[in-house]
Amino acid sequence: MILVSSCLLGLACRYDGQAKTYLDVEAFLKGKQFIAVCPEQMGGLSTPRKPCEIISLEPVLIQTEDGIDCTQAFLKGVDEVGKLIAYQHVDLAILKAKSPSCGSQMIYDGTFSRTLIPGQGLLAEFLKKKGIKVVNEENLSV
Repeated sequence: MILVSSCLLGLACRYDGQAKTYLDVEAFLKGKQFIAVCPEQMGGLSTPRKPCEIISLEPVLIQTEDGIDCTQAFLKGVDEVGKLIAYQHVDLAILKAKSPSCGSQMIYDGTFSRTLIPGQGLLAEFLKKKGIKVVNEENLSV
């Protein structure tokens, strides 16, 4: 079973409410079993929503540029995905790059300057700790 970010399937759940098509992801998933999730929506955030960035990891703080704390929604989203996959054998996750939930290699640095740093989002970190291989739409070769 493959876990995949809903936004990578063209669903309009991105922070900006827009839909975007990722043909490579769709082609990869063709004929395979997968579960689509949006941890931000599952955590209770609306679509569209203000962009969020990870400000710190110890303690975890995720907020909008104007200082609205969204940490609990992000943590709840991870928890909800965890409950969902507890009933499935997920061995691969294809998650949205750079996201504070789903980023698996690079994330924004918390300054809202569009600066990327090595790191991972909360869901990506959770899945990796569970032994699930995590890739993104930019490194789909598995």
